[in-house]
Amino acid sequence: MIKTIASRAWGFLKSFQLTIVLLALLMCLVVLCTLAQVEMGTQGAVNAYMRSFIVWNQPLLLHLPFPGGALVGLLLTINLIGKTLDIKLIWSRAGMWLVHCGLVVLFAGEFVAGMMQVDTNMSIEVGQTVNYVQSYKNTELALIDVTDPTWDEVYSVPDHLLARGGSIAIPGTPVTLNVKRFFPNAELSNLAPGAPPSMATAGVGAQVSVVERPLVAGDNEMNQTSVFVEPMAGGRSYGTWLASLALGAPQSFIHEGHTYVLSMRLRRQYLPYAFTLKQFRHDVYPGTDIPKNFSSLVQVINPSRNESREVLIYMNQPLRYEGKTFYQASFGKNDTLSVLSVVENPGWLLPYVSCVLVSLGLLVHFAIVLRRSLKRRQDQKEG
Repeated sequence: MIKTIASRAWGFLKSFQLTIVLLALLMCLVVLCTLAQVEMGTQGAVNAYMRSFIVWNQPLLLHLPFPGGALVGLLLTINLIGKTLDIKLIWSRAGMWLVHCGLVVLFAGEFVAGMMQVDTNMSIEVGQTVNYVQSYKNTELALIDVTDPTWDEVYSVPDHLLARGGSIAIPGTPVTLNVKRFFPNAELSNLAPGAPPSMATAGVGAQVSVVERPLVAGDNEMNQTSVFVEPMAGGRSYGTWLASLALGAPQSFIHEGHTYVLSMRLRRQYLPYAFTLKQFRHDVYPGTDIPKNFSSLVQVINPSRNESREVLIYMNQPLRYEGKTFYQASFGKNDTLSVLSVVENPGWLLPYVSCVLVSLGLLVHFAIVLRRSLKRRQDQKEG
């Protein structure tokens, strides 16, 4: 009985009918994801529709559950594997085996990219040296010990921990942060006369009014993440401070001779190497404002490798280094600021492997069919 059920289930998973249904669902998801980008932004729509197993609570679907791209892709992969295993292991079917294996590798590459790819950026000005990349959207509260004029000790708390509230001990320091209130997005303004006092009792936040706002999801919009925190050290409170992406002024307090700076910022990942921007070029076609080329000449400095070399990063010519790919993405500040898009994708080679396998499979298959056709004609002539 169990074998019969398992056999029927396997037969259904590799059936051509399921293939058609899954492809239809995938087409629907592409349309829905495209429409949702208007309200959710590109990344938000892709995460909600294409990289989830079940799409929940979306207005375009009348808040009904719908299979997500991850589930559809997984079932398509199983379906394709089942179809591949049905192909006989003979030389005349070698091309089809290669094509099917290439498609399986392609699906695997998309799964790895969806689950493991990390997108960040590096903003660097001419003459500046930067040894970190930062997130596009996620934030962190940084506690920076700036006592040593030659070296900063940086400790950070990601936004998802701040959202939980409560006390957060900062390892390596005597400081504990008591989270009073967290705002995923807020609007800041000067405290009006007669308005209720701010929750902050120290720093610039004491004169600032904070109003919570709905989250934004547009590609060109940024949530102004804000938080009220109370630093505690040695049994002493240093007041309640406001840290926000909307505040540019540094805020600091001193504990036992150590100066600590509080700052809300985009989440950073520090690198064991650094880039120095030597030159940025923004070329246009003569007589027009149409961009012709963007390029950044950077010096890569890696002490662990005893390496210091110059590399030119320009359109369609990224730099692959230490598992990350650096693309020329944008610029600013009258062409003195270069923005590099940084992608970390462990499966970046899989699409190339897939293309090679599919191309080779098609060539082998056409060669076998051509040989068979020529042999048939030769036999007819001899007959």
